[in-house]
Parts: sequence; C-alpha cells; structure tokens
Amino acid sequence: MIKTHKVGRDDSWEGVVIDKSRGMLDGSNMYHFVEVRVADGEPMKVRIDRQLWKSIAVGDRLVKRPGADPAKG
Repeated sequence: MIKTHKVGRDDSWEGVVIDKSRGMLDGSNMYHFVEVRVADGEPMKVRIDRQLWKSIAVGDRLVKRPGADPAKG
C-alpha cells in the first residue's frame, strides 16, 4: 500500500522517483505528485511544486532536508 504524504517543513527523506502524476483533486487547482521509493523500500506519494515536477523523470533521485523543499538530488 502506498502512503500519501504531505511534505512537512521538518521532514527528511531521500528516494528515487518511481512514478509521476497530477490531478485536479478539488476541481479547480492542479496538484503535482511523485511516488518515491525511500530508503526503507516503501513507496511514498508526495505533493511537489510544478517546476520541480516538470524537471524530474522516473529514476531521478529526490532529497528532502528539514526546513527545505524537496529537490532533485
């Protein structure tokens, strides 16, 4: 089962992108998601901003450090 996760400011994780998706969950705003396989092997679905979503591909590494937004690593 995939765990959906809203990225928090104090979160810290690293993982590899295994899927990208987007959708209009509320009918008026486009949300961008990536599914990331983190170090413990579990997939995690996180919401990211559009600019990062457009710049990454499946297989790219994402890094999230406390106090920072997720970034291509």
